[in-house]
Amino acid sequence: MLARMLNALFIIFIVVAFLLAGWSGGLEAVNKGIFDSAKSGVSIAIGLVGAMAFFLGLMKAAERAGLMATLARVISPVMRLVFPGVPAGHPAMSAMIMNIAANMLGLANAATPFGIKAMEQLDTLNPHKGRATDAMCTFLAINTAGLALLPSGVATLRASVGSQDPFGIFLPTLMASGAATIIGITVALSVSKLLRPKAPDAPVQGAVTENPGSAAAADGGADESGDGADQTAIEPPAFKPLRVALAVLYAVTFVALIVRDVVTQSPEGLAEGVRIAMVWALPAIVSFLVVYPWTRGVNVYDAVVEGAKEGFNVALRIIPFLVAILVAVGMLRNSGAIGSLSDLLAPLTAFIGMPPEAFPMAILRPLSGSGAYAIAAEIMQEHGADSLIGYMVSTYQGSTETTFYVLAVYFGAIRVQDPRWALIPCLAADVAGILTATVVVTWLFG
Repeated sequence: MLARMLNALFIIFIVVAFLLAGWSGGLEAVNKGIFDSAKSGVSIAIGLVGAMAFFLGLMKAAERAGLMATLARVISPVMRLVFPGVPAGHPAMSAMIMNIAANMLGLANAATPFGIKAMEQLDTLNPHKGRATDAMCTFLAINTAGLALLPSGVATLRASVGSQDPFGIFLPTLMASGAATIIGITVALSVSKLLRPKAPDAPVQGAVTENPGSAAAADGGADESGDGADQTAIEPPAFKPLRVALAVLYAVTFVALIVRDVVTQSPEGLAEGVRIAMVWALPAIVSFLVVYPWTRGVNVYDAVVEGAKEGFNVALRIIPFLVAILVAVGMLRNSGAIGSLSDLLAPLTAFIGMPPEAFPMAILRPLSGSGAYAIAAEIMQEHGADSLIGYMVSTYQGSTETTFYVLAVYFGAIRVQDPRWALIPCLAADVAGILTATVVVTWLFG
């Protein structure tokens, strides 16, 4: 059903774009948008190749060291509530955790490879290849909710357009993205129970996964420990005492450097101190994923190279999906349809307290990341980053995700043709995030 809906949306976007542009005399802009968006889709995919190759390579090293399985077991009690169909200790759990953590820290470039790795692992439990599972749909709902602990990317944008309080959106962004996440998960689990009342997705019998005992656990079997952990998995290499000592020394030095930078920048304000800490977030993650396997004797370079090969192939697979969705959205945007819809719904936006100037951003955010970013910058330049409208559009940017981009990339990576009900909780999360952001920003800054 939803596959037909996406097909219908794709056709509607194109037809509406041509008709509206033909009526208003904007066909030249739409024609240009076709080629620009197609080029953009390929550029984005190619741009992902390097990041995906590197971070999936790091995950391969972490897997060989047993880090991912350990992480999954530690967090699995919470994750099992949200993903009941995924066995405890399965590699998908740790990959999802890494993705969510990277998103919370604003590390989008790192989050995407982790997310695609999670989708690949979830697909090993998929009894119907090419068809989305309940766990996949729920995971994408969490991604599109865009839970943000520190919206560093948007804060940087605000600073670049003259904001005196770049991190002033911290609280509204946290509240809006938190509400979006709760609604997304709630709707996903509700729809899952509605459409699959008997049981969650069952894993493929005999599927090859990185955790051989997980299939049995998902089918209702239990190991002797009772926690679903795999008792037959190959034990990771033992820690090397000398390497552990050197790693501790490195960690202490690393933390000392972070503290030094934060303290020396503190006279410039809390926002600058937070920005400095965020700059160190990615090096901290990369260091941990490199040093931990090294302390257990893993050949990190070989593991990274092997994982990078997989990342390269995955990045190339998503190009057709990106091109299709970005061309349709680009045509719709260039036709002026977003502005026309904004004028039509002006009475409704006024009723909920949303300034008419902010509405195009609310509509464009789920459709186009680059388009939303550009329009947010434009609105803040025109009205001021620290105005009510400036706070509102930057909160929209920081507390929601580009839904159709996420669906295209993640499903395209594992060749899912039938997304089932994935769009429902994703759009519910978008609406919840936008409405919460509108209310909170109006309350704090109105």
